[in-house]
Amino acid sequence: MSTSTVDLQHDPHGEHPDDPHHQHHFTTMEQQFDTSKIGMWLFLATEVLLFGGLFVGFGMMQARFPEEFKEAHEHLQRPLGALNTVVLLFSSWTMVMGVLSARTNQRKKLVIYLMITILCACIFLGVKYFEYSHKIEEGLLPGHYYTHHGDKIPNTHGYATFFSFYFMMTGLHGIHILVGIGLLWWIAVRGNRGEFNSSYYTPVDLVGLYWHLVDLIWIYLFPLYYLIS
Repeated sequence: MSTSTVDLQHDPHGEHPDDPHHQHHFTTMEQQFDTSKIGMWLFLATEVLLFGGLFVGFGMMQARFPEEFKEAHEHLQRPLGALNTVVLLFSSWTMVMGVLSARTNQRKKLVIYLMITILCACIFLGVKYFEYSHKIEEGLLPGHYYTHHGDKIPNTHGYATFFSFYFMMTGLHGIHILVGIGLLWWIAVRGNRGEFNSSYYTPVDLVGLYWHLVDLIWIYLFPLYYLIS
């Protein structure tokens, strides 16, 4: 909506003109919300570009070492990868319900859904810890740290390259999960104080967008690494 057509005395979300969350450089709360959301979408676009470059690099290396990549992915534990996929999908649902709870003035439900989302994130990281531990024990490490024995194709950099991308991309995704946990905890604390309601829930909505992107990235990582053939 153009700001030139906004009635300064009317607020579609029902905010009071002197809402403490209303920043002085925005004409209305609606404009402030829209601007914040556009800013988040731009940030998420840069995240897509970041991971997009890694996906392209992985594809190029897979074309160069097709047999090594195919054999290397057999060392990954599909059940654990599938479990993490289910966990993150469920966390997306709880995040949606959290945003809905904030919009409908349900403070207790908001906090509950956010805490469940945090729990799912912790489960995800716990599963990755067990996966990483297994790779370290087997010597399935990136670059010159690769020490696994018994590969079908000797004297090749293909296996080390596969696990370089594996640790780089899943590790970067894990960092995003950690950041997400911090953001979820932040809005959960604020939500418990009653700071969010139908008039103001922008932080909850923006963190929700971030969390959905984190989930979406894993939806691409899971088949790329665990299901390639």
